[in-house]
Amino acid sequence: MQMRMNELWRRGRAGLGAAAAGLVLAACGGGGGGDGGPPPPLSCSVTDQKIWLADYMADWYFWYAISPKPDPANYASVETYFDALLFRGNTSFPADGWSYATPTIDYQRFFGDGQTLGYGVMVAGLEVTGHPDWPLYVRYIEPGSPAASAGVVRGDEILRINGRPVSELIAANDFSALAASATGQSLTLLLDNGVSQRTVTLVSRVYDLVPVTNASVISTPGGRTVGYLQLKDMVSQAERPFDTAFAQFRQAGVQDVVIDLRYNGGGLVSTSGRLASYVSAPRTAGQTYSKLLYNDRHASSNQVYAFGNPANALGLSRVYLLTGQRTCSASEQLINALRPFVQVVTVGDTSCGKPVGFLPQDDGCGTTWSVVNFESVNARNEGRYFDGFDATCAVAEDYGQPLGSAFEPLLATAMDHADTGACPVALGAQVKGRSRALALRPLSERPHWLEPGDRRGMVAR
Repeated sequence: MQMRMNELWRRGRAGLGAAAAGLVLAACGGGGGGDGGPPPPLSCSVTDQKIWLADYMADWYFWYAISPKPDPANYASVETYFDALLFRGNTSFPADGWSYATPTIDYQRFFGDGQTLGYGVMVAGLEVTGHPDWPLYVRYIEPGSPAASAGVVRGDEILRINGRPVSELIAANDFSALAASATGQSLTLLLDNGVSQRTVTLVSRVYDLVPVTNASVISTPGGRTVGYLQLKDMVSQAERPFDTAFAQFRQAGVQDVVIDLRYNGGGLVSTSGRLASYVSAPRTAGQTYSKLLYNDRHASSNQVYAFGNPANALGLSRVYLLTGQRTCSASEQLINALRPFVQVVTVGDTSCGKPVGFLPQDDGCGTTWSVVNFESVNARNEGRYFDGFDATCAVAEDYGQPLGSAFEPLLATAMDHADTGACPVALGAQVKGRSRALALRPLSERPHWLEPGDRRGMVAR
């Protein structure tokens, strides 16, 4: 049972689980979700849905030729049959841990309405996996969420969740209590802020996405002017704030830009490409940003996305990206796409390793299927970074420092590198007082499931 729960997290069906399901690498002006898919099933019976899914996977799935072909009659549900259809991995590709399904209503809420359902509290669960005696910290609160309204902040230690000690949840790898499946559900947290303890009860609701949560101009210790942009999701609602932020950066005469992608699981290729264009254009205008390559049955669907030339682009030759194991998909596409043209300095931890994406397909029965349809490569045809991108400067987080603070270790390291051109001693190991820092873990020891509220995707449209 627990293994199944981890599968649900990893594929993005928990927490936002549903709402974010669609976050995938979406191309600049590419086709919308579901283009070219099969007609809806004859009915929404389990049998007809399984037949429809088998036909779709046999045609559009990236690994259709080397994937299992189980008999649908042997599976009682569409979900278990879907799991059986997924690619199991070989020497060239890892097993498919990314394809998933989500209720269409949640998909449309996220991508159509720019909203999500939940409590808005995200924890450092990946970092404590296998260590039930370690503290569980809040790492991010979504603006406008129930958690934000209740005053929960990054760095709060969670002692109990709905009355259960967090050690039990860590031991079980089960943070599903932090997810909501409907409005009006309750979540009770016992919190410790280092001074006192308090209990808060959150009630789930729908709230607006705020993908760009911080855009500011700061100075390095050496006096360089730097623009800082914190981006949670690659969604279309981020594009107007991009222009506002880069207009501010341009007016301030920034010499470097730091983009905080540590919690950005991806989103639309078009949004990823738009952000990259603000960094590098006009030098890169018209150059290849990314190529989306489909299976051999749909090679005619391959797409090439080009850098644009937005009015407030900075034309930088270097960019700083704050990354971690939740930096995924369309965010990694940004790293890969800029590398042929710009010095990309990554600070933090190794990214998640997802160079593949989706054309989400509505089955007409209330479910949107996001299966791996394509791989993404850059202008030099470089891709398949399934091990993720290692950080140029490896630094552990300190959850006691607010994001955007000059004392937050990842941002402080980027600013120091901007001054000196070298990586300083990892600041995450130097936290004083009541430490909220957790050491970096070797890649082989890191879990790959998704925590509630995280979104991992690359959607072509």
